[in-house]
Amino acid sequence: MKVLSIVGARPQFVKLAPIAKALSEAGHEHVIVHTGQHYDAKMSDVFFDDLQIPAPDVHLGVGSGSHGVQTGSMLTQLDAVLLEHSPDWVLVYGDTNSTIAGALSAVKLHFPLAHLEAGLRSFNRRMPEEHNRVLTDHAADLCLAPTEVARQHLADEGLGERAVVTGDVMTDVCLATAERVKDVPPGLPEGVEPGGYVLSTIHRAENTDDPARLGAIVSGLAALPYPVVLTAHPRLVAKAKEHGIDLTQGSLHTIEPLDYPAMVGAIQHAKAVVTDSGGLQKEAFLLRTPCTTVRTETEWTETVDLGWNVLALDLDGLTALVDRPDPKPTDAAPYGDGNAAQATVAALAEHLAQR
Repeated sequence: MKVLSIVGARPQFVKLAPIAKALSEAGHEHVIVHTGQHYDAKMSDVFFDDLQIPAPDVHLGVGSGSHGVQTGSMLTQLDAVLLEHSPDWVLVYGDTNSTIAGALSAVKLHFPLAHLEAGLRSFNRRMPEEHNRVLTDHAADLCLAPTEVARQHLADEGLGERAVVTGDVMTDVCLATAERVKDVPPGLPEGVEPGGYVLSTIHRAENTDDPARLGAIVSGLAALPYPVVLTAHPRLVAKAKEHGIDLTQGSLHTIEPLDYPAMVGAIQHAKAVVTDSGGLQKEAFLLRTPCTTVRTETEWTETVDLGWNVLALDLDGLTALVDRPDPKPTDAAPYGDGNAAQATVAALAEHLAQR
């Protein structure tokens, strides 16, 4: 079986790691295409090194740009790549511009398409990610759902016969990495102690592009009574500068993005997490660190239902919300047992044989 993976952004590299390993162990051929959507070394190259992912076979180098420009640039190059490699499966990951570009190219050329992390829904059509994931699911021949909730969403949209619950590959890599770094002290800014800080990431357009909203988020974090380690995505840095917002005020300690093992270590040792990242919400839950999500909805509803994640609907109350009591302990494992990559490869092989 020949699988061609299309990735381009940090969360996709993390998901790719266990898939690449599982495909190799099962003896399948794997072609990795990096679109270049995330091109900064700290958001791209370092993940391949730290997660021991094979170097990409193809790098499109699309760089930055609007959604249309990025997606169009990918499409102009992907057709030739798919025709050259002629895979049994085109595998796309998550909900980025790289995802929808890979999906469109595959279906137009009649290559079988599988969508990893299928069935997630925020039900917020203002999010570009929501359009990407819905369109990709409806184009896919095989929808690889991480949870039963995701499978039910697919069934509700008439895609139940294409859906398979595999578990979440992010669980695989997060738990394995956590075990590897559990005894490694996190690299923290001077004066910040393990167990006594909040870890934060903010990058989504709905938070960074609105000056009033971004200002309220930053002010709420800065007012916390303990240090806040803010790992600053390039988008956040650029927008904060544009809006005249100081990312070093009050309790804030702003640092550059961390590589994945360092990020997992930082989550493990944090008092709490504040984020708008889907991946970080889930990682915080897996590592049992309380999370506050600066959005009006989340795709990972299980984290909210179990009390480990709370949506910050009122930014004026962000400081108090982050400083809430710890949730009740839980042994629930809605995202699988750490073997989702093997289940994914098995599903691809089984459905190829059926075709």
